[in-house]
Amino acid sequence: MRITEILALFMVLVPVSLVIVAMFGYDQGNGFVQASRFITMEPNVTSSSDDSSLVQRDQEQKDSVDMSLLGGLLVSGFKKESCLSRYQSYLYRKASPYKPSLHLLSKLRAYEELHKRCGPGTRQYTNAERLLKQKQTGEMESQGCKYVVWMSFSGLGNRIISIASVFLYAMLTDRVLLVEGGEQFADLFCEPFLDTTWLLPKDFTLASQFSGFGQNSAHCHGDMLKRKLINESSVSSLSHLYLHLAHDYNEHDKMFFCEEDQNLLKNVPWLIMRTNNFFAPSLFLISSFEEELGMMFPEKGTVFHHLGRYLFHPSNQVWGLITRYYQAYLAKADERIGLQIRVFDEKSGVSPRVTKQIISCVQNENLLPRLSKGEEQYKQPSEEELKLKSVLVTSLTTGYFEILKTMYWENPTVTRDVIGIHQPSHEGHQQTEKLMHNRKAWAEMYLLSLTDKLVISAWSTFGYVAQGLGGLRAWILYKQENQTNPNPPCGRAMSPDPCFHAPPYYDCKAKKGTDTGNVVPHVRHCEDISWGLKLV
Repeated sequence: MRITEILALFMVLVPVSLVIVAMFGYDQGNGFVQASRFITMEPNVTSSSDDSSLVQRDQEQKDSVDMSLLGGLLVSGFKKESCLSRYQSYLYRKASPYKPSLHLLSKLRAYEELHKRCGPGTRQYTNAERLLKQKQTGEMESQGCKYVVWMSFSGLGNRIISIASVFLYAMLTDRVLLVEGGEQFADLFCEPFLDTTWLLPKDFTLASQFSGFGQNSAHCHGDMLKRKLINESSVSSLSHLYLHLAHDYNEHDKMFFCEEDQNLLKNVPWLIMRTNNFFAPSLFLISSFEEELGMMFPEKGTVFHHLGRYLFHPSNQVWGLITRYYQAYLAKADERIGLQIRVFDEKSGVSPRVTKQIISCVQNENLLPRLSKGEEQYKQPSEEELKLKSVLVTSLTTGYFEILKTMYWENPTVTRDVIGIHQPSHEGHQQTEKLMHNRKAWAEMYLLSLTDKLVISAWSTFGYVAQGLGGLRAWILYKQENQTNPNPPCGRAMSPDPCFHAPPYYDCKAKKGTDTGNVVPHVRHCEDISWGLKLV
């Protein structure tokens, strides 16, 4: 028994002694470290260093999510693999200096709920479409869902800026936007709204009649005004109206931008719209929209910048074109310069006057350096001095690209910068209905929007899209008149927003013509088209 007690006491004392030595040990040779080097961890309590690292990691994850959602402009919940650009675009673009207002974010969230409730496939949509049936009586209710349908029209740049305008109008009037475009449209763009679609169903009741819609159609708003067939009583029985807001619209079509006509249109369930314009500036001149638009866009010249980034996300096929080209030719540059060249006279070939104008612009504005002459051209720059500028040229032909590439290959620059000239494609002429042509066009617009500085051509909606998506104030190459070079060759844009090429010149209250570019300070005439309107 005595031996057993001694062994038991030994078994207890030895472990206790080891613990004491460990806590108050020595730091000699390979001995135990000093007790002061231990960090005592209380249950469920982290050290201050661990706590700060966790906070930092959480903040980094939050910042990453916030950046990918563009400051709350976008919502989460989409399957990432279905639209890679939605979650990856922020990795290729500098953060925008323009922040969306809280009121705009609130309007977008409210619109998303409306679209989910009233979009294709819902009972409300089915009931609303029944109103379009010829034998349908007026007893059928649309259950509060109203629609504006954008008809596919014009080139890709025009389509993009006009859809943004129609979407803005939809938000202002509590309508659901549906776009005609079919499979090609889905091939170019991701769906912008969660758990629903913005594509007009192929079997839409009026789809077969679209080709016949025009300014003399029975349900054309402008023609009905001309024939005095539209008023408060007659409009209540209409299931739909056709709105002709294309560049060739007449004075009666333009009455769409009057307060009185907006009051008539608000009760029509279906509005079918054909437009190739960015008509947002004229919406700011309608008094009933003025206050709402002011809260949505405190920075007036950012309408397309915000709505374009919200709506238009390249499909995975197009995103592949964008990212592969960016990584191959633009990623390693110290500075990226975009140069969009559009000469509307495609038969003229390479014009010496246009070439001179381009070079004068990029060199006078210090976008690209001048060429070096004399002894200094033989001096080799140090690594610190060496700067790579990548120039992305987009043009239907290769002529201007070849001139710039040869010029900067055969000659050094006064700044010793190395200039790389790159052009993704040269399609020869615009081919609006070809899928691969539109894929390349969309990819090049987006690539231009990723540059640090941008030069675009006057009148070109291709350039407007790039400028707006990038939030850039581009340098605009002025259109040549009477075969003479403009002086100066280019000028800086007042804002990133596109120009409305065909605005109305009419005072709805006074019922007479007026200069709509001098009504309010934030709607002015465009830099490149003297009669156009632009938000600034």
